[in-house]
Amino acid sequence: MSGSYNKASPEMPVMGVGLYWDDVKAGQRFQTLGRTITETDIINFVSATGMVEEMFTNIEYIQSESRMGARPVPGSLVFCTAEGLLMQSTMQRTGMAFLECDLRILKPTLAGDTVHVECEVVEARATSRPGRGLMRTFNKVVNQRGEVVATYNPLRMVKSRP
Repeated sequence: MSGSYNKASPEMPVMGVGLYWDDVKAGQRFQTLGRTITETDIINFVSATGMVEEMFTNIEYIQSESRMGARPVPGSLVFCTAEGLLMQSTMQRTGMAFLECDLRILKPTLAGDTVHVECEVVEARATSRPGRGLMRTFNKVVNQRGEVVATYNPLRMVKSRP
């Protein structure tokens, strides 16, 4: 059994493998599953990153000083959550590198909001090296009310189909 761990075969394909750049076309669209961002997620994230600003850590300050009246989610956590949703559904074993993106936070996300990502392939092309390509998408992070809370357009290096 050595060396056969989780290898695909015609009789037993591995499910959940991500997208290869040469399997997608510009204009192709898909959506991820959703995820609720909890107060625990926020506290863990701000503690791990050192973003221990009172607007994220002090509920008394938030209730008395914030216009939102509830614990806000840092925009960087909204982005990381969106990336996690995409990793689970599109990049397993195929993603090679995250190269760049422009990120825009458009609306606040609050503890308890559920987000998903709506993704459109903008570009998919070969590189000068075999076995890889570049894929750019335009991603909308959408909450449970249908509001677009963030957008970004990552360029990724992605494996070619074997």
